[in-house]
Amino acid sequence: QVLCALFCSSASEDLGCRRGEFSRKHYGSVELLISSDADGAIQRAGRFRVENGSIDETSDYTPGTWRRTDVHLENPEYHTRWYFKYFLGKVHQNYVGTDAEKNPFFLSVVLSDQNNQRVPQYRAILWRRTGTLKISLPYSPTKTLSVKSILSAMNVDRFEKGPREILNPEIQKELLVLEEQEGSVNFKFGVLYAKDGQLTDDEMFSNESGSETFDRFLNLLGDSICLQGWAGYRGGLDTKNDTTGINSIYTVYQGHELMFHVSTMLPYSKENKQQVERKRHIGNDIVTIVFQEGDDTSPSFKPSMIRSHFTHIFALVRYNSQNDSYRLKIFSEESVPLFGPPLPTPPVFTDHQEFRDFLLVKLINGEKATLETPTFAQKRQRTLDMLIRSLYQDLMPDMPKNMLNRRSFSDVLPESPKSARKKEEARQAEFVRVGQALKLKTIVRGDAPTSLVTTGLCRKEPWESQSFCSSFPYDIVCGDSWGQSLLVATDSAGVMLLEDSPTLPPVQVFDKTLTVKQMHVLEPQDLLIARADKGKDARLYVYRLSTLKRGIEERQLVRTKCDSRENKLEKTKGCHLYSINTHHGVELRIVVAIRNKLLLITRKQSRLDCLSSIATVTGTTDSPVEDFQYIREICLCDSPVVMALVDGPTGENDHMICVAYRHQFDLINESTGDAYRLHHVDSNRVNFVAAIDVYEDGEAGLLLCYNNICIYKKVCPFNGATPMIQPNTSEFHFSWNQMPNAIVCAFPYILAFTTDSIEIRLVVNGNLVYTAVVPELQLTASRSDIYFISSAPINSASNCSSRDTSSQSSPQTPTGYEMPVFPSPLGDGEAPSKHIYKIPLSNLIGRSIERPLKSPLVNKVLTAPAPSVIGPTPIIASTTSLSLSRMEIKEIASRTRKELLGEPMVTHSKCVSVCVCVRACVCVRMRVVLGGW
Repeated sequence: QVLCALFCSSASEDLGCRRGEFSRKHYGSVELLISSDADGAIQRAGRFRVENGSIDETSDYTPGTWRRTDVHLENPEYHTRWYFKYFLGKVHQNYVGTDAEKNPFFLSVVLSDQNNQRVPQYRAILWRRTGTLKISLPYSPTKTLSVKSILSAMNVDRFEKGPREILNPEIQKELLVLEEQEGSVNFKFGVLYAKDGQLTDDEMFSNESGSETFDRFLNLLGDSICLQGWAGYRGGLDTKNDTTGINSIYTVYQGHELMFHVSTMLPYSKENKQQVERKRHIGNDIVTIVFQEGDDTSPSFKPSMIRSHFTHIFALVRYNSQNDSYRLKIFSEESVPLFGPPLPTPPVFTDHQEFRDFLLVKLINGEKATLETPTFAQKRQRTLDMLIRSLYQDLMPDMPKNMLNRRSFSDVLPESPKSARKKEEARQAEFVRVGQALKLKTIVRGDAPTSLVTTGLCRKEPWESQSFCSSFPYDIVCGDSWGQSLLVATDSAGVMLLEDSPTLPPVQVFDKTLTVKQMHVLEPQDLLIARADKGKDARLYVYRLSTLKRGIEERQLVRTKCDSRENKLEKTKGCHLYSINTHHGVELRIVVAIRNKLLLITRKQSRLDCLSSIATVTGTTDSPVEDFQYIREICLCDSPVVMALVDGPTGENDHMICVAYRHQFDLINESTGDAYRLHHVDSNRVNFVAAIDVYEDGEAGLLLCYNNICIYKKVCPFNGATPMIQPNTSEFHFSWNQMPNAIVCAFPYILAFTTDSIEIRLVVNGNLVYTAVVPELQLTASRSDIYFISSAPINSASNCSSRDTSSQSSPQTPTGYEMPVFPSPLGDGEAPSKHIYKIPLSNLIGRSIERPLKSPLVNKVLTAPAPSVIGPTPIIASTTSLSLSRMEIKEIASRTRKELLGEPMVTHSKCVSVCVCVRACVCVRMRVVLGGW
């Protein structure tokens, strides 16, 4: 039964070909939109990106039958507001200096332990006029970390004035102001009611009241609140004199307070046809919802109908009474970067709560994306530059008194210096007290980037992991999936086959005489490729999977290195690296690096031939060495560190090889051996991570990853000529928060695996969606399903963790939902345990896009398999939320705010808590424990 599960055709092979394909067409296309009046005269025109679901009208979809998993808040504040979360109210160090261009900068550094999970690490924030840079660095108890090394990791190596430490505790308030320039944690959105046939903004703003369907839509968005005396987020509305209306719509979503400027609730004037008071609010909202009456045959709304230079995004909502559904259409000004989630196909929602979640996430992500447009980014940069220079000038007179010159990090945490210990401890106590008071004030004000209560749907995230092997006694060097099993190479026990079953022991395939360093399992090709040994003895070995299968079935002796003499590819002697092409449906290509020489090898065999060779083993040799042919050798100027093969669109002399060495990424033409500079790394130290071939709508591109940088380059080679490296219009880049050891692309996500975390971002824009803390993390296999190792044991409590309702966490440390709580460090003499986890690839890409992306590179139909069943013990905890009415949430927030305001000073021994019983069994508890902050 093991072998039946192992050697059945794996759907992951088909998914593996899809993982590197993505399309920005899911996010709409730019169109020139022109509006005209009732007489047909053109009024205004503008270029907007229009999102209306799939452009493929031939597909037959039933409204409401889809269920997406890629509805995420992008760059969530509880992951991005580092200073408030990790620094404020804790002992940390702040530095000031000027760079080589005489521009001042500030540096904040803290040594933090992720939720007491035995993962201590340095976090650093660099504040500069051009923006904020964040990075995590590993902690070593034996190696002192200096200011210079941290700035060097941030690519700052030259100074006009070296960094000096700021000891004044009031600096925390100023740095918090700098962080708040990233944007507000609360949002205001416009809601404009439009009757059927209305074509001008004057007509829409002049509607005194809405319809019954509009009122139901407002009730779906949030709760009607009385503005007078309102103590929560007011979104610019008057809460004292009713000058902006009596009521408004308000809600809380994933820790964000949202206020809606509803046109029919704002003051109406019969004398003023332009309704200036209404336009003053809605016209100054970055995002506006337009609720339009009428059916699909009625004239549709266009953004050019609205006279506003500030509104960049319009969400057009229409209600269909026949099937009780909402249809959504998004208009984004051309300069707004792409933001998710992409609209489903078709953009029709019959589940109203699901529609609410999708709409609110789309609106929040849209406003954040708009702040990155040149108009807003330049204003924010000018403000940040002004604040930094002003703060620097204020600190200059106190330089000798309140600063220590070039103090290292040897005494940053957890102990104070041995000299003047009492004085230093008193200074740190005052520093912490000021920070805690500032943190409490920020929470009471409602501007804290925390997520306490949400009305979102309870759902499982696509990156949730499953336990694959609860304990494994050996160190794993590399591995790859084989069917539903995992083939791993260990450091001391050879190559072993692991089953997804606690009752089945590992099966040894090769003994320890064959030390495998790199491997690929290609099931459609009936092939195992392995790079074994090191130095001059290193070679590439190739095996038939069917032969290995037969040996396991017949319980033959474990293979040794001597048994593999017939499986050597002799010309690969001394190789230190190899790479294969992603799409090997027709032709498998291998490039082998032997010092500064590249050896190109191919194996021509159709997929049908491969399948028949699996089914009919009789008459074939055990070794597939004869199937391979050596094409050519290519000499480089240095030994490559990273390689990737890029498939050309025609396959006729236009394949390319991307290599990374020295300080550059080069493209090598496979046919001619000519090299072209793709990207130069302007940094003193370079740590190459990966070059991943991705295909946007069938056209080749590369994700170049080095240090903590990831850059997308679009490349279109053709007919052996010079490759076309596209201009910057289609390129983007982003920074990881920590230097990754490995990168995995699975559209729509890209995952970075560091030493102690998994950072998950979106491929199309690089925006962060999730960060999971995973102690002693090591990626094992990722070509099909993703397997990784961690010292974190299985903990059933992780199922119960909540994104927003954990009462055991404080805003300064990652909340409990990020990872389950781990036990105390290992005792003396206790052997470290290895736990293997699996993230099914089908969960990441199989359900994220409803229609398959067809690639011209693979001559086969790609279909997504049925979603895998999520195991009961995920290491990356499930995202759950509390089902509360929004009025109950408002009452909780209001009562909490009043009680906190009534307690001006909270000592370390006191605790402020609010406990409210809701719906018989649900208890919401918010604790503010200053001692833990």
